[in-house]
Amino acid sequence: MTIWQFLKLVIQAIEPLLVPICFACAWLLVALLAWNIWSSVRATVARAKLMHRIPCANCQFFTNDHRLKCTVHPHIANSEQAIDCRDYQERIDRK
Repeated sequence: MTIWQFLKLVIQAIEPLLVPICFACAWLLVALLAWNIWSSVRATVARAKLMHRIPCANCQFFTNDHRLKCTVHPHIANSEQAIDCRDYQERIDRK
């Protein structure tokens, strides 16, 4: 028995199992892709919720200037550290 005859015999033996194995692998790939997309969306929403808690844009000390964003705490302005800023004061719009 040559190696080619042996390979042909092995392929014929596992041929009935190839379709179910490929079917299961394809659905596993789809499930992993869906799980990855779901995890990314969940992480993005969590990050967006955290970023929306930053109060700097509504603070009276916020200048909206890239050189000096906040006159009180310029080193933490528009960052996660500013979420519980003790010097936050609501902006009073003067018209």
